[in-house]
Amino acid sequence: QVEPVESGGGLVQTGGSLRLSCAASGRTFSRYCMGWFRQAPGREREVVAAITWSGGRTHYADPVKGRFTISRDNAKNTVHLQMNSLKPEDTAVYYCAYTISQLDIPLVNRNDYLYWGQGTQVTVSS
Repeated sequence: QVEPVESGGGLVQTGGSLRLSCAASGRTFSRYCMGWFRQAPGREREVVAAITWSGGRTHYADPVKGRFTISRDNAKNTVHLQMNSLKPEDTAVYYCAYTISQLDIPLVNRNDYLYWGQGTQVTVSS
């Protein structure tokens, strides 16, 4: 389909919050499995959070559990990542990704996703 578009990144102090948004066009958005990934220089791209079609199941990477929340609004074709209590180690380029799946399950492997946004930079200063 169409590449998603991320927004909401920026510079924030340790302990601050940011809310990332991702917009994806398409009438089949309700069947898109959505995910947020991040990648820092010299590191592999890693899953941050993932959400199923309905939003009923989510996945969070251990480093962000309790701090980040993924949500989606199928009526608006958007997915969000609320990031609280940010730490310097959260600094990375954050990518929104999606793929059309036949199953309503979270996808946590980057190779499962077919469509990727350009990324938005999140920088957390100490």
